[in-house]
Amino acid sequence: MLTILPESPLHPDLGLLMERHHQAMHADSPPESIHMLSAERLAEPGIRFFVLRDDGRPVGMGAWKALTPDHAEIKSMHILTEERGRGLARQLMEYLVDQARAAGFKRLSLETGAQDSFAPARALYVRGGFIECEAFPPYKPDPNSTFMTMAL
Repeated sequence: MLTILPESPLHPDLGLLMERHHQAMHADSPPESIHMLSAERLAEPGIRFFVLRDDGRPVGMGAWKALTPDHAEIKSMHILTEERGRGLARQLMEYLVDQARAAGFKRLSLETGAQDSFAPARALYVRGGFIECEAFPPYKPDPNSTFMTMAL
């Protein structure tokens, strides 16, 4: 059974997800272009963190961070590699969008990599209704980043 629920990013059984996300973000991005948040930072106020579990086992995670009262940003969305191809990323993305809308945000944005390894993520977001946009605060233009947004 699949569930997506708000949880603490500091939960001890999320170590593999956090480690894999860290590895993926560092695989082909220069350090100055990596904008991922640590588990401790994901636990800060203004961030809602969610875990996708399959029969209780964590297989995915994602969060949104309030940027302004009307604008939030998707952070740290990740599905374990061995769980991909099941539509889990789409389900998690749709859940994050629904939760941001329910929280009253009018816009949801994200930053993802511009490298080829991020092409599946960019395609997922486009299929979900996101469009490319200019860098939004706190970001600056970066050739290693693609910025996307959607009105909610």
